[in-house]
This record gives sequence, C-alpha cells and structure tokens, in this order.
Amino acid sequence: MTALAVPALSLVVLVGASGSGKSTFAARAFGPFETLSSDFFRGLVSNDPNDQGATTAAFEALHHVAGARLDAGLLTVVDATNVQATARRSLVELARAHDVLPVAIVLDLPEDVCVARNAARTDRDFGAHVVTRQRDQLRRSLRGLAREGFRTVHVLRSVEEVDAAVVERQPLRSDLRHDHGPFDVVGDVHGCRSELESLLGRLGYVLVRDDAGRPVDAAHPEGRRALFVGDLVDRGPDSPGVLRLVMGMVAAGHALAVPGNHEHKLVRALDGRQVQAAHGLEVTLEQLAGESAEFRREVRDFCDGLVAHLVLDDGRLVVAHAGLKEEYHGRASGRVRSFALYGDTTGERDEYGLPVRLAWQDDYRGRATVLYGHTPTPVPTWVNNTMCLDTGCVFGGHLTALRYPEREVVQVPAEQVWFASPKPFPVAGTDPAAAVGADRRDPDVLDVSDVLGRRAVETRLLGRVTVAEENAAGALEVMSRFAVDPRRLLYLPPTMSPCATAPDGDLLEHPAEAFEAYRSDGVDRVVCEEKHMGSRAVVLVCRDGATAAARFGLPDGVTGAVHTRTGRPFFDDARAEALLAVVRDAAGSAGVWDTLGPDGGPTGWLLLDAELMPWSLKASELLRQQYASVGAAARTSLPAAVATLHAAAGRGLDVGDLLARTESRSRNADAFADAYRRYVWPTDGLDGVRLAPFQVLASEGRTFETHDHLWHLDVADRLAAADPTGVLRTTARLVVDLADEASVAAGVAWWTDLTAAGGEGMVVKPLANLVRGRRGPVQPGIKVRGREYLRIIYGPDYTEPHHLQRLRQRSLGRKRGLALREYALGLEGLARAVEGEPLWRVHEAVFAVLALESEPVDPRL
Repeated sequence: MTALAVPALSLVVLVGASGSGKSTFAARAFGPFETLSSDFFRGLVSNDPNDQGATTAAFEALHHVAGARLDAGLLTVVDATNVQATARRSLVELARAHDVLPVAIVLDLPEDVCVARNAARTDRDFGAHVVTRQRDQLRRSLRGLAREGFRTVHVLRSVEEVDAAVVERQPLRSDLRHDHGPFDVVGDVHGCRSELESLLGRLGYVLVRDDAGRPVDAAHPEGRRALFVGDLVDRGPDSPGVLRLVMGMVAAGHALAVPGNHEHKLVRALDGRQVQAAHGLEVTLEQLAGESAEFRREVRDFCDGLVAHLVLDDGRLVVAHAGLKEEYHGRASGRVRSFALYGDTTGERDEYGLPVRLAWQDDYRGRATVLYGHTPTPVPTWVNNTMCLDTGCVFGGHLTALRYPEREVVQVPAEQVWFASPKPFPVAGTDPAAAVGADRRDPDVLDVSDVLGRRAVETRLLGRVTVAEENAAGALEVMSRFAVDPRRLLYLPPTMSPCATAPDGDLLEHPAEAFEAYRSDGVDRVVCEEKHMGSRAVVLVCRDGATAAARFGLPDGVTGAVHTRTGRPFFDDARAEALLAVVRDAAGSAGVWDTLGPDGGPTGWLLLDAELMPWSLKASELLRQQYASVGAAARTSLPAAVATLHAAAGRGLDVGDLLARTESRSRNADAFADAYRRYVWPTDGLDGVRLAPFQVLASEGRTFETHDHLWHLDVADRLAAADPTGVLRTTARLVVDLADEASVAAGVAWWTDLTAAGGEGMVVKPLANLVRGRRGPVQPGIKVRGREYLRIIYGPDYTEPHHLQRLRQRSLGRKRGLALREYALGLEGLARAVEGEPLWRVHEAVFAVLALESEPVDPRL
C-alpha cells in the first residue's frame, strides 16, 4: 500500500494522459460528488462527453462548480488530462483564489498501457499519436510542478503503484478543532521575560528552571495550557529567555504558539537573508549572538515551524497574531498567512512611519472568538467577539492573558518602559478608560448594520442561511416597533411544514403522507403530538428577580417573557408575570430548577416552547373581523336563499342544481362557524388561559434538541402535574413505529379520532428530535391538520370537489425549505445564547428567522 497524503481541504488535480486510469482511480479514492470530470462537463454542455469543441464551455462550468465547493469547505478533485501547463495554471489560481492548497496526483503510466486502454474503448476513436503527445507534454513538466504552485506532488509510475495507492486525508496543521483547552491566551511578549514569568505565576503555572536558574518550562497543575499569539521577540530585555521558556513549554505540551511578524523577520535574518535590522530586531540579534549556535538553530527551526493561525475548540476559537477574518479561518494560502501575520493594510503609512491598518474586527460577524495581538492597545476590549491582547508591555503597558473559555482577562504591569514606542502609548498609571476609542463596540449594544442589507448567517446545522435585503428591512420595522426587549428574545420558532397533499378522497392532509416523508428520510420512529387549539408561545422564565437582572439585564419586577412566534408580547407585564409565576412555581415543585442546568445541576432560567390557549388571546381581531364576519354573512344570507329556491322549486321552476349547491354552501357555512368557535372562549386574567409546554429549548449552559421528544413531554407532564392552578396542561402523544403496519394504522386512527372530536390535528416529529437523514437535516415537525380545521384556513367551501382538486396542486417545496432554514437559525440562536456570546450575535440569528417570514410563501400552508 502506498499512502498519498492529501490535505482534508484542498484542490486535487489529477494529471495523466488519456487512458492512464485517472477516472478509475478517482472513483475508488474519492467520493462520487468530490470528483469533477471534464468528460462529464463536456456532456453537460453539449450532450457528448467526447466533444472537444465543448471544452472551453465545459471548463468554465467545471471551474464554477469547483469554486462553489471550495467556498463550502469541501475537498474537490479535478479529473482531466491536465498535461498542459496552462490548464494546471488555471487550477492553481483557482485554489489560491479560494485559499486552499493545490495537490497534484500524477499517473505517469507507460505509453503502451494508455494506448491499449484507449483502443479498448468504443466511445473514443483518436489514435495513439494523441497519447504520445500528451505523455511528452507531461514528462516535460513533471519536474516543474512544485514551481507551478502545487504544494504536494504524488507521482505513480505503474499500474501496480496506482492499484496500491491509498489517499490519506490529513487535517491542515491549523486544524486543532479537537483541542478544547482550556487555554490561557497570552499577548505579545516582546522579550519581556520577567513579566512573562509573573503572568504565568498569576495564571497558576509552576515554573521549571535549568541548572543555571533559567526558566525552561511551566506547567499548570490543572492541565491548562498557554497559547501565545506571537511576537515573542524584539525590543525587550531578554528575547532568548522568552524563547527558551516558550519553546520548552511547547515541547512539553504545556503550550501552543502562532508566529508573529517579528518571528517571521527573525527567521529570515537567521537564514542570512537581506532584512532591515530595525523595530527591535537588532536587539534580538545582539542578544542571540551571546547564545550557542545550536540554540540559534533551535530558535530558527521553532519559529519557522509555527503555523500562522490555529482553529480550536470545534471551531469556536481562532488565534492569529494580527487576527483573521472569518473567510480565512481554517484556510491555507499566502494571503491567509500574510493576513495572520500582518493584518489588513492600506499600503500607506501614517505620520509615525507605521503601516495604516484596516480595522477588520469592526466588520467581523463570525461565530468563532478571535484572539490576536500585533497592534498595541491600552485596554483589552471586546469588539464583535474579537479581542486584541497586545497591551504594550514592552512600551510600559501591561502583559495580558485571556482565560478561555472563561473569557477572564489577567494582567501584570510592565516593570519599566523597555523600548520607546514609535507613536504615543499610554504607560502604566495612565487611566486606560480614557484611551479606549469611542468607536469600540459594547458587545451587548445592537447595531442596525448587523441586520440590514443582504446577510448570510452561519449556522451549525445548515451552513450559511441567506437573508434578502428586502426581507431584512421589513423585519426591522416589526422588530423595532412590536417585539419584546431583545435581551428577552432568545428564540423564534420556525414555521412548520405541512404534510404532502393527499392524492385523492375528501381530505387534503392525511397522516400517511407525513409518515411516508419521514420513512423516506430514514426515520424509523416518530411521535404524534396533539395540535392544541391555540398560538405558538415561547416562555422565558427566570428562577428569581436576581437571575433576571444579572443574566438578562431585566428591570425590577420583570422575570422573563411570553411572546409569539414573531416576538410580540402576548400580555401586558402584569399578566405576563402572573403566568410566569405559575410556570416558576411548578418548576420548583417538580424539581426542574435543580436538574436542568449544566451537568444535571441547577439552572437560573428556562426557555420553553409551548402552545398558549385560546387562540383568541392573540387572534381576537382576526376572528372578529375576518372569520366571524364571513360566517355571519353566510349564515344570514344562505338560509334565506335556500328558502327562496325551495319556493321556486315548488312553483315548478328548474332550480335543482342551484338549490343543491346553495344547501351545500349553507351547511359549509355552519361547519365554518362551528370550526372557528372552538378556538374562542372568554378569559379574565389567567382565568381561562391554558399553557401547554411541549419542549425545553434551553437553560443555563444547555440546549436540549438532542433529547428525544418523550423526555421533553415528560418534563411538561411534571410541570402540569405540579401546577395547582390548572393553567398548565399536558400534550397527548402517541409513538408510531414506521416499520410496523399496525403501529402506523394506530397513528392514523388516533388522528382520525382527534379530528372527529373537533381537534385541530397533530404534529408528527422524529422521536429522536434532531435527526440528520439521507439528504441532510430532516424536518423537525410536520403538521397534519384535520378536515374541519382546514375549513378555517381555506374557506367554508374548500371541501367541494372542484375546490379540492384545485388545492391539490399546492406547492410545498418553498415552505419546506423555509421551515428547515428557520429551524437551523433557531438552534443557532439558542447555542449562541447558552455559550454566552454577545447579544448582537444571538439577535442576528433571531432576527433572521423573522426576516425569512417575509418570504413569499402561501400563508395557508
């Protein structure tokens, strides 16, 4: 077996003459969607995979698809001859444009093998001279592939070598997502060894010294590790001492490090290259001159071997010396490395002769926390989930570390001004608050620029979800005028997909269609939940006022929120607090407060998904002005019309068909009025109000989408059982095994009984809750509404055969896609909230759900 190392995110270019076996090798070594074949794209644009005249159009399409895949972070393989330098050059440029590494796998098989294989193919008629020309082109360029820009080149020279080759996907050196820390991220040290020792001591590390008393390692008794953001050297009094300590910590596994621009320059100087010995480099070179040649070699190799940025903790933490914008996270190219080392500059210099740097962090909207240094700042300040940890220790400021994931800043002051700053810098003792720029952002202050315009919100479940500019504008008005305080708005429920339309009969929706949808997605067990005759409600309830104030910044007397699926409050504050008190007391009596926090411990708040009844609490105006008026008009006019037609028939007039239609319409009007009246009953305070929780969304430090629905319903049952007021109620449910015909029949019968008794219908959900099916995440729920409830939605006469036939043509694709996107955004908002991300990050996901509600989708679905 021959292992071919390939970066997990790369553009793999197969190179070889026709007949060398590239397609066969690709089919064996890579996934079916990873390989883009030039033959396939020729067929795509011309219906003939051998049409050489279609080559230009085919490669334009191939490059477009390859770019889209690389943008999505997917390994991509190009299967073409690629024996010409011009063809390879365009692919290397494509890889660089998307900041991935280009890899060449060359199949340099003997000419007779390629000729024989081509001769055996009935779909090709070109002669052996074509293979000869292609192999000549290949052999002339073999030695120059690395110079062309290919980071890795693998050459296979025989059939046996090709058969024995196995592709091994290797993560990029920057990919440490498996490493969860905890870390102590240390800012620019710049040769300040004594301050570094003090900072490590304050962080709890125990120094290890050699026989000469020099620190050579530091370990934390709790297993924490230091993570250095670069610029260990230059300007300060003891760069060799800093290097000796950090190199020892890294070698012992007690630290990680990324390089700074000063390490990058030091390597070039130690290699004997022409560099300007300025900005403190001259100090380091003078200090290193007093060290052994072996130590200088170790320093050179250590600094040269550092990776420009690191992605850690499942992608939640990124560390780079000068920071890194989101599209560069986990990527590899010259411009990514340059950004990580030097930041984004205009190419101009300021009045102090320093590069003018662009404030990339002001526009950062990524999920990962980015920690960096490079540009000294008097006070470490959070800006859009990023923080600069260079606080100018060498200039007389502080040496700073951030404990991660705790997000706690730890500092020690500089012992003196070791190096004059090239531009004014507040020294120790200066009021740091006075030096914080007015444009620094408070992470809990919302900015309209976070939501306006066309936006793409990154979600863990579904990747990027795009929000159109016009949808954002509409949502902004609703959110700003009607929604509850954003601090209380952690989640908006997704719209729910209806089941596929029943193909025949007098029903538009039927459980069989929902069951089949989940079965086709590989779901074997579902839970059917009673669909209450109310409105979707999200309930945020805090255990006490102190938690509400500390965790959500709520004023005295406000302990949560009860809001609609568009973020509007259901009640005034007094009535909402009365309902929250019912939920809070029930949670206490049921022992819920003490078990739903981190690691099964206590929590100070809960977020519940629920149904609030009656529907008339929210929709009284809709019921009065639309449904009641339609029902009243129909029930007033149609009986009179029926009586008139009966009289006409008695006089011998031929009105039989008209009479039958009118009598049917009159019966339909009565059924329509009966249907909507079920959703109306009087309330006074909490008298008559019913709340049916059916899902625990989140608590302090936890979300619950991976708990199965029976677990959620059990919590709801416990709350209802512990409520002496009768406000809380349970949700009827039935588990259905989709592989068992009897179980499926029982599910259908259960729905039939619910709807025959006047119920709205049921919601079918994967029992396991969050499920990824064969085509990605499956619908979190599919509603199956009853015949009479749909009369409210589609109108009194919708059950007439000609109307049913028309309604069977309804299109559900857009609604289903919308439901999944909103579901992904909802889960993303919850995850950000429990992870303690800034308010604007949580609000970004919540706002996007509301914005998607403006998409043009049939509201009756």
